[in-house]
Amino acid sequence: MKPKIYIDGKEGTTGLQIYDRLGGRGDIELLLIDEDKRKDTEERRKLLNAADLVFLCLPDAAALEAVTLIDNPRTRVIDASTAHRTSPGWVYGFPELDCAQRAYIEEQPRIANPGCHATGFISSVYPLVQGGVVHPGFAFTCSSLTGYTGGGKKLIAEYEDEGRDPRHKSHRIYGLSLQHKHLPEMQHICGLVSPPVFAPILGDFPQGMATTVYLPGFEPERIHAALAEHYEGQKLVSVAPLGGNEPVIYASTKAGKNDLELIVSGSGKQTIVTALFDNLGKGASGAAVQNMNLMLGFEETAGLL
Repeated sequence: MKPKIYIDGKEGTTGLQIYDRLGGRGDIELLLIDEDKRKDTEERRKLLNAADLVFLCLPDAAALEAVTLIDNPRTRVIDASTAHRTSPGWVYGFPELDCAQRAYIEEQPRIANPGCHATGFISSVYPLVQGGVVHPGFAFTCSSLTGYTGGGKKLIAEYEDEGRDPRHKSHRIYGLSLQHKHLPEMQHICGLVSPPVFAPILGDFPQGMATTVYLPGFEPERIHAALAEHYEGQKLVSVAPLGGNEPVIYASTKAGKNDLELIVSGSGKQTIVTALFDNLGKGASGAAVQNMNLMLGFEETAGLL
């Protein structure tokens, strides 16, 4: 029998992207809610409990509420919101984190899908901290250039409107209070003493992401060797040759793809690590489908390569 899948919040950007990745698959059954009932709590409750696996593509408060509607012990959940990423009882959905994470995702019923900026930061920093290369008390700094589709329908419309603000042609730095919602998972998952100083940057391009961590005092050769060893054999995370394949990095390189590539650059004792991926791929919906594949016993990269 094919596992039944329900996407709660299919109309949002992440939900639509998950639906696109699953729509052509013959190994699952997608449960769909009638358009006029998509905000009907009782209809949603029925589908949430009829499904073998549910994707929550909702704002945080709605995701918290949705979990309370599930009383079927066999219904497994992947939450794409921020609501459960540091919550006890929820497994962080980054299979490449360490040698045990993939098994946790396969076995546990509640998975918190990572945030996009957090994916870039954690993929670079976690192996270095846990491997003893960088102390958890190090003062990490990070910038992250992203396409505008990660901001949802309202921001997409703002950027694609013919009468848009002409300043949108240039990149804009936001989150100036340094209180970005991905900071708690960055600190918690990496085991850091304090959160990084983090500057997100929005670019005038739809998809793609380049998250850069700055590591003064460290030789690029040492950082590259540690990351290459950690991710050896992974299918959706790779480490480029030291210095990358070109002298520049384009944030949109991975647009439309579901993998992530780490590029270590620098000289002497000045190093940067850039995670290059798609904000809607490995940064959101692609990662969610990867987690679903693991939870349901499918090939991990099914529908992703």
